[in-house]
Amino acid sequence: MKLVTSVDDVSELTRSWREKGQKIVLVPTMGWFHEGHLSLMRMARNIGTRVIVSLFVNPIQFGPKEDLAAYPRDLERDRHLAEKEAVDVLFAPAVSDMFGQNFQTRVSLNLLSQGLCGSNRPGHFDGVATIVSKLFHITHPNCAVFGQKDLQQLAIIRRMVRDLNFDVEIVGHPIVRERDGLAMSSRNSYLTGDDRKNALCLYTAIIHC
Repeated sequence: MKLVTSVDDVSELTRSWREKGQKIVLVPTMGWFHEGHLSLMRMARNIGTRVIVSLFVNPIQFGPKEDLAAYPRDLERDRHLAEKEAVDVLFAPAVSDMFGQNFQTRVSLNLLSQGLCGSNRPGHFDGVATIVSKLFHITHPNCAVFGQKDLQQLAIIRRMVRDLNFDVEIVGHPIVRERDGLAMSSRNSYLTGDDRKNALCLYTAIIHC
């Protein structure tokens, strides 16, 4: 597995793969891998010739009082886990390489970003759509895999691909859960015991309907 940090280098590499007719599958992540991420990588390996995992904590999808500084990061840990899943490239660029000085462009989906998660995180989905569109342009994937846990995000990405004519197939992977039923998330490490019990209420109610 190659660790690539340069936008130009990964773009050149993936373009050469496309020229050889190889199917590239992208798994966009913010790192701190758990079994949910690893299952996305396995799906990508099953459907593609080349698997590229992006690891980028995207600052423009965090609000001013959110957890950008506290978000868990461990590149060596994630590198080891990705390598075990036979990933071809782990793309881990610096913020300065992804967003140059005076970066001004945003991709915005007006209706789908309203309500649900978007109600409490203004601008969040604009940041997500912007970084995903950049990753598509940089890595030239035939296909990209996203978890269904973030269902609103998945709907937004699918609509963006449709509206902007990206030649990328979007594949949703079923939710991966902890033993107690909690959906796996990098932010689960923030939860106290009581928080975890409260988070399980909705899932418990659904499965007993």
